[in-house]
Amino acid sequence: ALVIDKPLRSGQQVYARGRDLVVMAMVNPGAEVIADGHIHVYAPLRGKAIAGARGNADARIFALGMAPELISIAGIYRTSEVALPDSIQGKPAQVRLVPGPDGDKLLIEAIGA
Repeated sequence: ALVIDKPLRSGQQVYARGRDLVVMAMVNPGAEVIADGHIHVYAPLRGKAIAGARGNADARIFALGMAPELISIAGIYRTSEVALPDSIQGKPAQVRLVPGPDGDKLLIEAIGA
């Protein structure tokens, strides 16, 4: 995994090609974290997180403070225009893809509850 120890500011982008990405600090609005595998953010996630960038539908996004501008797994995405439920917003959560009759959908679940 690629490990980032410093906060990511607006306009910064980190791409973990062919591996997971672990961020030990905040991902600020306007920053992007991209990984071909999983993304772990051990701080608030307020920017964009794109996991499974090369089509890995098993990739997940984990954050201790889920408040993203955009989340995406294997090309399926959700923007902040659709607000997260209060039970998830700003709290520890994970994002994964689940298959459905109308195609894959993002499932956002609280963790550690």
